[in-house]
Amino acid sequence: RKAEHRVPLADPVLKILNTLRQQVGSPAPSAFVFPGGKPGSSLSNMAMLALLKRMGRANITAHGFRSTFRDWAAETTDYRHEVVEAVLAHTVSDKVVAAYRRTDFFDRRRHLMEDWANHALSTTEAPGSVA
Repeated sequence: RKAEHRVPLADPVLKILNTLRQQVGSPAPSAFVFPGGKPGSSLSNMAMLALLKRMGRANITAHGFRSTFRDWAAETTDYRHEVVEAVLAHTVSDKVVAAYRRTDFFDRRRHLMEDWANHALSTTEAPGSVA
């Protein structure tokens, strides 16, 4: 069984999701950020790739978005490596370290995700930017 991965959503992201939910007429928040067509399910892992293909951007991968985040965090922030890796849901390969690690860095990840949201939104809203 896969370990639970809690994701702290930044305030700007919550605003966007609430607006989208209202636009599509969703009656209530779902347990999933991106609910699937069947009750109690999420979108498949192929949904993003299918969207990118329909947009004519088949050269972009979902993993590329993760890599972009990882590079941004490493190059422009002072967040600890462990926190960034926890955001990406990477497992600890060192079995001794993994045995003693009891935290998922949720509060620290929340701050990191706020910074990432602010960065991503400021980049897309900059004059002359291409989103």
